[in-house]
Amino acid sequence: MEKVLMPLWSFLYLQCFLTGNLVGSFALPSGAHPVPIISMVGSQVVLPCSWKGSQKEMTPSACHIQWMSPPHTVFEQLGEDKWQAAEFDGRVEVPLEKLSSGDCSLIIKDVQIGDTGRYESFIVVDGVRSKSSRVFIQSVKLSVTDHKSLQSHKPGEDLVLELYTSHSFAVVFQSRNSSVWESLWKRGDENTERLEKHPQFEQLTIKNLRSSDEGIYKVLDENDLSVSTVQLYVEENFSSFRIHEGHEKITADAAPTSSGSALLLMSVLLSCFQVLHLH
Repeated sequence: MEKVLMPLWSFLYLQCFLTGNLVGSFALPSGAHPVPIISMVGSQVVLPCSWKGSQKEMTPSACHIQWMSPPHTVFEQLGEDKWQAAEFDGRVEVPLEKLSSGDCSLIIKDVQIGDTGRYESFIVVDGVRSKSSRVFIQSVKLSVTDHKSLQSHKPGEDLVLELYTSHSFAVVFQSRNSSVWESLWKRGDENTERLEKHPQFEQLTIKNLRSSDEGIYKVLDENDLSVSTVQLYVEENFSSFRIHEGHEKITADAAPTSSGSALLLMSVLLSCFQVLHLH
């Protein structure tokens, strides 16, 4: 009879499943509140965790760390043996070299909107009669937000849309005088005369802008969740400016305007930007 070998990660997962039925999980302290962490799509985020406060006599080589987004396990590590959930594959780690100092923080790379939620860390320790105990360490509330920006360009210029992450799947467009969203680009599409995906960077360039290109551009991931929103104005007499992530930058490279008109213009644009942040 052929002998079937179980992969290491499968063994670890099965062990965790069995452990989950055998371990006694210490309840969260009544005064424990999750640590709030805010990040933006495509960034790297660190969820804090320190096992030394929970188990002072634990040696790093025996440190069995479990991270959950209840009720699902996200990541588990025992020494060099690791397991990670499919949706986090290749994006999560607890650096082994930092465990000696008690740091069991979970690093999530290329964070996505879908990663938003509550995360809890545990340390699993051996007990009597081959049973184990799972000791609660830390609760973290992760909030992932999309990018929002407001840009103005003159006709004939190019718009560079940041895609931010390889998980960006599509770009949709709503023109200034329409309520309909049009599909503008999907990952894997060939470049055209006016649309070009950068061969290395996560950027999409719309060339030779026209007044009809004015409107809202949304970058979406595979689950149709927003990665970024760009409000574009195409005006001949506008000064070139960009308001990005709430910070203002103005370059006076067009015909000057009166101070009153400039203030009114910026007031309207900032109001629009605030409205975008609410959606």
